[in-house]
Amino acid sequence: MSDNLVIVESPAKAKTIEKFLGKDYLVKSSFGHIRDLVKKGFGIDFEHGYQPQYVVSEDKEKVVAELLKYSKTAKTIWLASDEDREGEAIAWHLQEVLELKPEKTRRIVFHEITKEAILNAVQHPRSVDINLVNAQQARRVLDRLVGFELSPILWRKIKASLSAGRVQSVAVRLIVDREREILAFSAESFFKVAGTFLAGKTPVKADVAQKFGDEKLALALLKKCASATFTVTSIEKKPAKRTPTAPFTTSTLQQEASRKLGFSVSQTMRVAQRLYEDGYITYMRTDSVNLSEQAIAAAKDAILKIYGEKYLHTRRYTTKSKGAQEAHEAIRPSYMDRQNIEAGSQEKRLYELIWKRTIASQMSEASLERTIVTIDVSGAHEKFVASGEVVLFDGFLKVYMESQDDDSESESAGLLPPMKEGQVLQASSIVATERFTQRPPRYTEATLVRKLEELGIGRPSTYAPTISTVTTRGYVIKEDREGQVRTYKQHTLESGKITEKILKENTGAEKAKLFPSDVGMVVTDYLVEYFPKVMDFSFTAKVEAEFDEIAEGKVVWNEMIDDFYQLFHKKVEDALQNSQRATAERKLGVDPKTGKDVIVRIGRFGPLAQIGDTESDEKPQYANLQKGQLIETITLEEALKLFDLPRTLGDYEDKTVVVSIGRFGPYVRHDGKFTSLKRNVDDPMTITLERAVELIEEKRKQEREKVIKAFAENEELQVLNGRYGPYLACSGVNYKIPKEVEPSSLTYEQCVEIMSQQDGSTPRRFRAAKKFTDTKAKAAPKTKAKAAPKPKAAAAPKAKAAPKPKAAAASKAKAAPKPKTAATKTVAKKKKS
Repeated sequence: MSDNLVIVESPAKAKTIEKFLGKDYLVKSSFGHIRDLVKKGFGIDFEHGYQPQYVVSEDKEKVVAELLKYSKTAKTIWLASDEDREGEAIAWHLQEVLELKPEKTRRIVFHEITKEAILNAVQHPRSVDINLVNAQQARRVLDRLVGFELSPILWRKIKASLSAGRVQSVAVRLIVDREREILAFSAESFFKVAGTFLAGKTPVKADVAQKFGDEKLALALLKKCASATFTVTSIEKKPAKRTPTAPFTTSTLQQEASRKLGFSVSQTMRVAQRLYEDGYITYMRTDSVNLSEQAIAAAKDAILKIYGEKYLHTRRYTTKSKGAQEAHEAIRPSYMDRQNIEAGSQEKRLYELIWKRTIASQMSEASLERTIVTIDVSGAHEKFVASGEVVLFDGFLKVYMESQDDDSESESAGLLPPMKEGQVLQASSIVATERFTQRPPRYTEATLVRKLEELGIGRPSTYAPTISTVTTRGYVIKEDREGQVRTYKQHTLESGKITEKILKENTGAEKAKLFPSDVGMVVTDYLVEYFPKVMDFSFTAKVEAEFDEIAEGKVVWNEMIDDFYQLFHKKVEDALQNSQRATAERKLGVDPKTGKDVIVRIGRFGPLAQIGDTESDEKPQYANLQKGQLIETITLEEALKLFDLPRTLGDYEDKTVVVSIGRFGPYVRHDGKFTSLKRNVDDPMTITLERAVELIEEKRKQEREKVIKAFAENEELQVLNGRYGPYLACSGVNYKIPKEVEPSSLTYEQCVEIMSQQDGSTPRRFRAAKKFTDTKAKAAPKTKAKAAPKPKAAAAPKAKAAPKPKAAAASKAKAAPKPKTAATKTVAKKKKS
């Protein structure tokens, strides 16, 4: 048995570290957090300063038992979880649950998994930083309080199964506010005049800087140009420099990976996590742009070797984002001389992006020359301006150029032909084109992350989970939407004649944009009305700043919680008793067939249209709103069309085929079975019988090919074909099959091993299955009591909990009394003094 036990979060990280430390060190994984707040009730002791009540998770009992066994025999335990607050909390929980003695416990941190970094960390251990732990606990407790008190109000006042969160609700508000800006926007037309001139035989493109709001003024200029002389009046050349952008932080990596690679925010973090655990890059959750001296020196060596001395210009960047956390490094390669890695396709692409950005940050500026040529129009005060740009020295542009979010209509300036002042140019054509003011852009995941960071809301570790939460819960929809055809005018002057054309273009098309759902809009409106402080951007940022102060030891965490909760809880009581039910009901008009009112509102399963009311003898008719339709904007005509469904398409195999819209979207029903329509392809209003039959047969084929293998030992275990490839399924839980494994050749024992590795233990539900015959699992020691020994006072799972605030229960209107806490007494004394 090894004298040294090293505990990290993930098995992948454990394998990499074990290679560096050698046989004297045993490296084990905790598989993330080993315990969390109890699920029953708040999990917070209100009577004792909001102390959290923790319990070891069921799926971590075997992990804890194993770690406990190894920790008893080890002389030194090294807690090597990540260096951020979450990692510090994991280290503290391990210390508490395993009852580790301070004299034999070492906390080590590193921001890259290299031999040098690991050995250096072992040489410089420290103790667990309780301030960082308290900052994480404060966030966890505050989020639990907000979620557990707001969610039940939403169940009562809007619809069941809704939830609210301190950061997620503010993120949804950003998207809702932007959508309303877009809905309120009215495009205004104007005309831009551009000309193509000949300098000798070389064409030169130039624009009139002025925009013409009146078509007549644009036409008047074209008429003047028909008989005008075009003279070069000035040529101005200016040197210019372009400097590289800073190395990646979490948010800038998410943004650039979205723009350049098409990755979602969560996908970027998953791939970056794998790169970090395999030792290829530094820690991927950071808001720092700083590079260490060693990293700068390594980048310098790589640049000199690959590009030469003239491309070298080392520099140091400083972090400017609000509330940047501990002094981490930027995201960079662990080894600067490694341009390429042996890994999966996604990992290779993201690594290449990180390598290029880091190397470019230490390279020379690009030198450019910008030329601006002014062309005078005789008989008119307007002037044409041509601009060109030439790169004299590419510098960092040889390696990397940052992408932009906005879709710019302007073309990049190129090289202009030689011209002289006083030179007369010949006009080849001059065009006045109708253009339109642009509405505010909808958020992508990347631009939402940037906005959250600008406002100081959330931290690198929270951006991806926040976006994932609001989309999973249906408050926000990420999708593509088709644009609309728009006509515009174009007047062209050629050979002295002006002609007019009416042209068409597609406008408003959206790709992977974030749209609010009706439920998201209703929830946002309700929370803004009754909980304005929670939904205030500056307040949310202030809370993040207070977490930072707790991490620095400047603020007592439970006093900060108490200051918030006392006012917040009063708002909860008031909303429960006095707020009205929110349905966003809107009357559209009258149904011409029945003479009954047509309304749209939030129903039990989401937004719907309704003909008639519940008070009359005749039952109302209901229809679900379709994708892209909002309660705020749907028209009477659009709502009435919804009642054309269900549609009978005809018969197939002597059974009727019907198309309709249900709780989960449009579908075809045939012989008692349901088949979903293809998103962005099939329209329930226009789909034909032939197309419906295609979908039915396609689903039948998928179901026939779905089961790759089943096992007599346990009927619930199957190897299946899924949307993203083969996988294991057992008792409603799915497991990835390693790429190198042939799914059809898997044995029962191999399946058990795969699930055990991914669960962190043999699954309890699997061990309890009647037909489970794996002897190793049956022989597993019963270590439940040892796995979760009673921790110290404040964190004891068996500590007596305070009465649960009644606001948490959806069925009771009366809110909880103000909890008396240690922090409350402290605050009260302060106020008296």
